[in-house]
This record gives sequence, C-alpha cells and structure tokens, in this order.
Amino acid sequence: MNLSSLFVTVFLTAASLAWCQSETKRYLYISTPDAAQKEGRSTGPGILVFDIDQGHKFVRRIEIPAFQEGLRGFSGNFKTHRAYFSTSNRRVGAFDLETEKILWDRTYEAGADRSAATLDGKKIYVPTGFWYSGDDSGFLVLNGDTGELIKRINVGPAAHNSVVSLNGRFLYFGTRMMLSIFDTRDEHLIRQIKDVGERGIFPYTVDSRNRIGYVCLGNHVGFDVVNLETGKALHRVFAGKEKIPHRTHGAGLTPDEKELWISDQVGKKLFIFDATKMPPEPKGEVELSQGGHGWVAFSLDGKYGWSHAPDVFDVKTKKLVATLKDETGTPVSGSKFFEVHFRNGKVVEMGHEFALGRK
Repeated sequence: MNLSSLFVTVFLTAASLAWCQSETKRYLYISTPDAAQKEGRSTGPGILVFDIDQGHKFVRRIEIPAFQEGLRGFSGNFKTHRAYFSTSNRRVGAFDLETEKILWDRTYEAGADRSAATLDGKKIYVPTGFWYSGDDSGFLVLNGDTGELIKRINVGPAAHNSVVSLNGRFLYFGTRMMLSIFDTRDEHLIRQIKDVGERGIFPYTVDSRNRIGYVCLGNHVGFDVVNLETGKALHRVFAGKEKIPHRTHGAGLTPDEKELWISDQVGKKLFIFDATKMPPEPKGEVELSQGGHGWVAFSLDGKYGWSHAPDVFDVKTKKLVATLKDETGTPVSGSKFFEVHFRNGKVVEMGHEFALGRK
C-alpha cells in the first residue's frame, strides 16, 4: 500500500469511527408499574427502554426498587438530564439519566401526583393529588437539586396534572373544574379558567404559542377548547356520531399542530381531529389493543404516536407499526413515559410526557 492509499484508509476509518461515536440514539423511556393502570404491566419496578429507530425494540430494564410503590408521575428535564418521579407513597425523586443513579428522593406529608419542572430544573411543582380535596389542596414547590420544600400553594381540590410550557414561562395546573395558569418566575396566579372539563380537569394540551388549550371531558369522550389568554371557553367538541358516555383521559397535539388526538380508553380507541380548523373537526380513529388509564403522546419528529397501550402508530398513515414488548416478549405499556436522545452517553434532546404543540 502506498502512502496515498494509507492516508485515505486512515482518513476513512477515522471518519467512520467519528460518525459512529456521534450517532444520535433515540429511546422511549417507560416507567413501571403505573399506579393508575393494571393493563400492560411488566414484572419488576423500574424503567423500560425501547429503541425508537429499531422498530421500538426492547433494549433493557433499569431496576429502580422505589418504583414498586406505583408511579403517579414521570417527567423529564433536558437542562438537568434528569427524570423526576412521584409515587403513590408520597415519594418524589430525581433520577440522573446519564449516570442512572437516584440523586435524591423524599416523602412528603402531602400526596405526590404528576409533577413538572421549570426549564432550568431549579424548581419542581408537585400536585397534592386528585384524590385529595382538602382546603390546602394545591402544589408543592420543591428545590430541584435537593427536594427540599420551598413553599406550598393552595389552589383547589383534586390537584393533579401540571405542565410547564415549552418556553418555560407558564405553569398550567389542573384542579376540579378549573385550569389555573401561574408565572414560573414567582408562582403568582395569572388566570383561572373555570367550569371546563364537565366534572374535572383531566389531561390537557396547549399549542406552542400558549394561546389555545384542549381539555379532556370527564363525562363524555371529547374536549373543551379554551382561550388561555382571555380565560374563555370557546367550544365543546364530542367524539363519535353519538355522544360516548364515559370520560376522556389523554389529549395530544402532533408537533406540527395539525392534528389533535384524544383517548377513549374504555372504548379502546384514539379519536383524531383536524386541529387546523376551529373548532377541530373529526378526521378518523384508530383501534387500540387494550384499555387502561388513557394517554396520548408523540415522538419529537412527529412520526410516531404513543398511548397507554403497547401499540405504536405511524402518525401519517395511522397504521400500527410496532408493539412494545419487554424482555419476555410480553406486550407492555403505561401512561408515564417520554422520549430521550443520547449521543456519546450524553442526553442531547428530550421529549415531553404531555403532547404539547411545537409548531
């Protein structure tokens, strides 16, 4: 081999190695067992990891004994590369996604439902739980580095789902029949939208401009459309040709905000609406293999749709393209999950457990 050929070979080998080292791997992280859902449970507590780009193939299980208490919340934070979890035992903790170590976990006098972190990870907002209706129902503000309680804010009964907007400015917070909006800088109340959701604020989603929210209904399959800037309810939309008389638990906007998907977990369906129209118009539906707690989320690139079932759908074609299975080949699922991207062992991007608009 002459010097020129040797140089080319070395260059190509080095380039190939660099490409392999810099390849981004996309994974779906599902926490188990889900305290709100028996369907699709996998044996053993922890996190199930699936390779999104390899047909959602099972990669491995990360054992976390504390998860045996049952997950009430599982949310990620890109800045701190952590997952924040809450359990039925009033436990809240921080899990480092890169070192795979629990950095802290504490139990609190109040309950611990689905929490949310500020973009910098300095504060964690923890609802006191949908099951609690005391006068002091609301949320805890925790130090994101230590779990220490900073303050407690009373909002209303049955406090549960909390979301920090993608721009980090707003905390959306659900209590019974009321969606509250807080400023994350100092937790002062900006606005409250009352009498939406029929009988409670079940899962909801918002657009990327924080102007429109979609709130699941509690007595029928459908949703309320609300103006987040004025606090006015705009429309009530029902799924199906006839009203379906059970609650909706799960609503998600595709990243391009062209479609809104909602969950009919009792009917084992996801209903799809054209979100480019106001009010959104029916566009189709997909069948699910099981019932469950109800949830909807999408991959960051908008290609895949996930729910509380093991079924993975192609968002464009609405076809079933994969089934989530654990190491035993058993279909598994839950309603507490999010997407994580790694490169060279470092977290480089993260999805969101709520399917917020990203247009």
